[in-house]
Amino acid sequence: MFQEEASANCLNIVTTATEDSAFQRKGHSARVLSPEEAEKLANDKVLVSEFKQLKLEREAQKNWDLFYKRNSTNFFKDRHWTTREFQELKACREFADQKLTILEAGCGVGNCLFPLLEEDLNIFAYACDFSPRAVEYVKKNALYSTERCKVFQCDLTKDDLLDNIPADSVDVVTLIFVLSAVHPDKMHLVLRNIYKVLKPGKCVLFRDYGLYDHAMLRFKSSNKLGENFYVRQDGTRSYFFTVEFLSQLFKAEGYEQVVNEYVQRETVNRKEDLRVPRVFLQGKFQKPFSET
Repeated sequence: MFQEEASANCLNIVTTATEDSAFQRKGHSARVLSPEEAEKLANDKVLVSEFKQLKLEREAQKNWDLFYKRNSTNFFKDRHWTTREFQELKACREFADQKLTILEAGCGVGNCLFPLLEEDLNIFAYACDFSPRAVEYVKKNALYSTERCKVFQCDLTKDDLLDNIPADSVDVVTLIFVLSAVHPDKMHLVLRNIYKVLKPGKCVLFRDYGLYDHAMLRFKSSNKLGENFYVRQDGTRSYFFTVEFLSQLFKAEGYEQVVNEYVQRETVNRKEDLRVPRVFLQGKFQKPFSET
């Protein structure tokens, strides 16, 4: 359940720069706002009512299921950049042909999963998603094979991953544009759940929305749920992370921080001569070799 490309679609932005050629820089400093952007955020003080927020939480799964009902498998682009951005998907092997076990937490319809399985024949993947409809789309994909993949429906905030995955058995967990869809008060439950199935010394690979991403600045005040937390028109929600918040979140659940930085990019609409600033947060967080 991720919406990186969805944001561009909802904003009516035509992305003409490719993932490889687009301007990109990484660092620990947040994007600097223009005076107009700073004023807009300062004026966005009214929050969605508590009644509506509780309703959104209750209906979170239904809203994601409706999202996939409307968009089928056609909404997101396949992600062919994961092995470039996350070298651990290859480097964590102890020998060349070692079979890796990965978990894609929040797999959507398989836009990250299937490119990985195609690129690397020595991967077995567990994959789960909040939406039962998304899981069914994965199972119907021509590339899906039970010999290489096990997919299942899971609410990562409450359904125990140990029901489907052995403890301490996963080499790499990908958490890509997933945690932002979870209420901030429940994010720690996701990380705690993942911790149980990750092998000691292995990493969670994280990428999600960063503070002051263009999508955040386009929200109206009537869509604000809390600090850096917003709801889209379709009822799905999005949180925008700071490096400080993400660091505290992982460390509180026992992970060690390896990398945690902003990725700043520009999406270009050449037809309208428009440059749009995108901000993501990218990180690697390791489960310690031994408990202290």
